[in-house]
Amino acid sequence: MIRDFARKWMFCLVVLLVPLLAAGAAAGEHDDLSITPITRPDGGKWRIGYLEGGPYSQYPATLVATVKGLADLGWLAPMDFPENIDPENSGELWTHLVQNVESEYIEFAPDAFWTGNWDEDPPREALREEVLEHLQRGDIDLMIAMGTWAGQDLATADVSTPTVVLSSSDPLGSGIVASEDDSGFDHLHARLDPTRYLRQVRLFNDIIGFRKLGIVYEDSVTGRTYAALADVQKVAEERGFEVVPCTTRLDVHSGEAFRNLLACHEELAPAVDAMYLTENNGMQLTRFPELLAPFFEYDVPTFSMAGSDEVRHGVLLSIAQAGFKYVGDFHAKTIAKILGGASPRTLTQVFEAPPKIAINLKTAERIGFDPPVDILLAADEIYEDIETAAPAQ
Repeated sequence: MIRDFARKWMFCLVVLLVPLLAAGAAAGEHDDLSITPITRPDGGKWRIGYLEGGPYSQYPATLVATVKGLADLGWLAPMDFPENIDPENSGELWTHLVQNVESEYIEFAPDAFWTGNWDEDPPREALREEVLEHLQRGDIDLMIAMGTWAGQDLATADVSTPTVVLSSSDPLGSGIVASEDDSGFDHLHARLDPTRYLRQVRLFNDIIGFRKLGIVYEDSVTGRTYAALADVQKVAEERGFEVVPCTTRLDVHSGEAFRNLLACHEELAPAVDAMYLTENNGMQLTRFPELLAPFFEYDVPTFSMAGSDEVRHGVLLSIAQAGFKYVGDFHAKTIAKILGGASPRTLTQVFEAPPKIAINLKTAERIGFDPPVDILLAADEIYEDIETAAPAQ
């Protein structure tokens, strides 16, 4: 299945590393801006708020990494995070931050956490109006907009509160920012990795050599953006493989999203020879045994768009994340610069985390894939078992 692997692997490394070097140079453009902790001009603490479209496992992990990054910069004391916090419940995490952060400089506002529960309750537009009304009071100094929905809702001239968009699949494609170099609003900043999904799909194809790649997405502008469909189709045209889609409703509450996603997995598994698992509301770690079962039944290799946390729970391959550390550090420095007086719009948005492979050997064994030595040598995260996430209590 893997032909001329050495040639392909060298090509893969070039694809991954060249953009990284460019991003590293770009990231250094504003290194002269201060990240030294300071209080508000009146001596008080900076108050931070949070908005998300709904629960998703990537959100708490990204928030934790950002908080750890702020601790490394001295903005708050190092802190522990209880293992029993629901990995898909940002509200529990926010409450923990409100109650336990020790800092002279910042506080996580107890009255400034909002989740849309994926439009289930309250409706998205009503929640947006509630957030905007609160921000007009002027008692929040910086907003964390977690994910695409939140980023879109705060990317408006109606907002002047400095806003940092985290964990958005494609801020440019989803209309949050105007361009890679300009967010379009003085108050707004969003991290971009313009070639992230191109690199992922090329890497997956280099390793597996598939001819039919499955993908699930909601057939809407937002849904196609979440799934990086344009990038997948671009690589398919380059490499000559077929994209086999299944479209369904995913921007719905978690239970319905899971059922819709599972139905697509069951439909695609016997029809493809590889599967690109995208970020969506149905990808719930606690339901991975069910979501991945069709691919184990038909020996289909899988690649996670989201990262190595999903590899730990049974996906075959992804890009290792080092616990979201690199992304968290980038967001922490951005927040520090903004609180230090920098305009969000002037800060570099493009940042690409170091390219590193994550692989699950138990999954490889179950689908009959024998990873070449080159893959194992290049992997930074190797999982020998499949972890099962416990349901929330």
